[in-house]
Amino acid sequence: MVLVLVGTASWTDPTLLGSGWYPAEARDAASRLRYYAAHFPLVEIDSTYYALPRPENAKRWVERTPAGFVFDCKAFRLFTQHPASQTALPPDLRPPAGREPRERIYYRDLAEETRQELWRRFREGLAPLKEAGKLGVVLLQFPPWFAYGRENVAHLVLCGERLEGFRIAVEFRNATWFSGGRAEETLQWEAQHGWIPVIVDEPQGTRTSVPALWTIPSSEIAVVRLHGRNRETWMARNLASAADRFRYLYDDAELREIARGVRSLRASQIHVLFNNCYRDYGVRNAARFQELLAGMGS
Repeated sequence: MVLVLVGTASWTDPTLLGSGWYPAEARDAASRLRYYAAHFPLVEIDSTYYALPRPENAKRWVERTPAGFVFDCKAFRLFTQHPASQTALPPDLRPPAGREPRERIYYRDLAEETRQELWRRFREGLAPLKEAGKLGVVLLQFPPWFAYGRENVAHLVLCGERLEGFRIAVEFRNATWFSGGRAEETLQWEAQHGWIPVIVDEPQGTRTSVPALWTIPSSEIAVVRLHGRNRETWMARNLASAADRFRYLYDDAELREIARGVRSLRASQIHVLFNNCYRDYGVRNAARFQELLAGMGS
């Protein structure tokens, strides 16, 4: 029997907290996570994209969620070639005081010993979730400028090596990984490494749009991430908040279309994550999606 887990890509987004979805009594981190976990069996940890996870936080997440609850985890932004400020690094790994600070740094700017230590601490921070059987996948979400090419293929292989022993899901946001007849090659190559190709639902018609590829190799886990279909905000800059990029509420017809795709997947467990985390849009769509799946007998 296929187990479909549905959730959202954050439970702490500021616009969600301000939407009124959480009841008045859910005033702190512990009560909010418990309330969320009473409604959904899956969530994606977004905070690990901005800073390394800490073992003490992971232990709390384990304690505050019921048996069977699953956390997918987004990889630290420097690992996936996104820029970061130096303050995103642990204090002891930042450049020595007195050196002219750079506004933004990339993975390539770091010394090799710093890179290895960041990977070590990332793994260490997730260890309590992994040991408790509550860690689903580590998501490697690459940026739009991460195009198909020898150097980027090598970096992806390196990420796989650094995360040995973890389930890895890969999301591309550059069409070159799938254009020109390369889709099948990319999917097979990921399967050979044991990586999970993320199926994305996102705005189409932009220069980096990636199609939703529902025909993927069979696997233990399949991951579907739903970003909404708002073209106006998808590539926009200077938005009021990060959540504005995903300001889209799926209607029932669209959810049924996605549900049919989910039911076609060949996997023992399917993770469906709503990343349209603008106010309560994600939780509303996730709740409705669960209802529609139940009505379809999934």
